[in-house]
Amino acid sequence: MKNPKHQIRAKLTPTTVTVYQAYGPHIGLPAARDGRFPPEWKRDRMTWIKPSFLWMMYRCGWGTKEGQETVLAVEITREGFEWALRNACLSHYDRALHTDAASWKRQLRQSPARVQWDPERTLHLGPRDFRSLQLGLSGEAARRYADEWTVSITDVTPLAHEIHALVRDGDLDAATGLLPEEVPYQHQEDLIAHLIS
Repeated sequence: MKNPKHQIRAKLTPTTVTVYQAYGPHIGLPAARDGRFPPEWKRDRMTWIKPSFLWMMYRCGWGTKEGQETVLAVEITREGFEWALRNACLSHYDRALHTDAASWKRQLRQSPARVQWDPERTLHLGPRDFRSLQLGLSGEAARRYADEWTVSITDVTPLAHEIHALVRDGDLDAATGLLPEEVPYQHQEDLIAHLIS
């Protein structure tokens, strides 16, 4: 069955959703060790979270890009994730969703979260024909993410390197078997209706 063009797929439990970020070791290692972001993590800056493991691998080059050497799996509450989506604005103007560019800009300034839809990725990090969620958090959303929504933080850099090595060796079945199981997020139609056209 073909995937919808826009779909949230994630590793889920009944109460949490796992998202991914990558940082330099000075932030990533203490975050994983302590289960919370260290003081160096700026709550007043936009932070982007990604439910797609492979999109994160595309973004951080399997944990090899400078400043992104530590890949984190951040388990957050579904309640927080859904709050962010309900309060999000699309990161670009879409005439099918917005009255005009000026009203979209006002909404963007006022929204604590923003959404981009970028092509999902294959094991070779090439684009697929459906899109994956990137969720940007700022202001209230970033503070809630760090201080209220985060349940656990795990360093998954070794997993990223192991899967990457299997891909390089051409063992795609083994690489696929190690990927986190990501399934469609339930009831997402209501959560993202204002974010897709």
